Amino acid sequence: ALVGLRGAGKSTLGRLLAERLCVPFIELNRMVEQEYGARMPLLIEMSGLATFRRYERSCLERVVSENESAVIATAGGIVSNPETYALLLRRTHSVWISARPDEHMGRVIEQGDFRPMAHNREAMADLKAILEARRVDYARAEAALDTSGATVPQSLVKLQKIVMPWMKR
Repeated sequence: ALVGLRGAGKSTLGRLLAERLCVPFIELNRMVEQEYGARMPLLIEMSGLATFRRYERSCLERVVSENESAVIATAGGIVSNPETYALLLRRTHSVWISARPDEHMGRVIEQGDFRPMAHNREAMADLKAILEARRVDYARAEAALDTSGATVPQSLVKLQKIVMPWMKR
């Protein structure tokens, strides 16, 4: 399971790693959206964050019970639900994918998501505060990979080296 903030590289690296390992790639947010029939922002707006987190936990429970091996990209906020995060840490091998705050922001904007900057001059300060607030929880992951200043292929090689000992032979 890959944990970390948006823009760290969880989806990009996760998809490529899953291909290399010949295992399913599961983006937990997308699974929640498919299961419950709405995009994540709309789900949260309509039903509330607590309901979204309940859906997220339900999907995670199903993923870990139905897949012997898979690469899971989680939402950055999964650490905000202690029970769900504890389940993730118990049932998966986990890697905290991180980057410098400016790289997080740049990658998110590169993907066409301008929400972090929309009507918020303090977006970078907010991002740094979120990173700092979640640092202790993210650091509970089994391993860490800093993608700062690295290309996708370079980061993928490092990630493969991390996960190879966990693969069943």
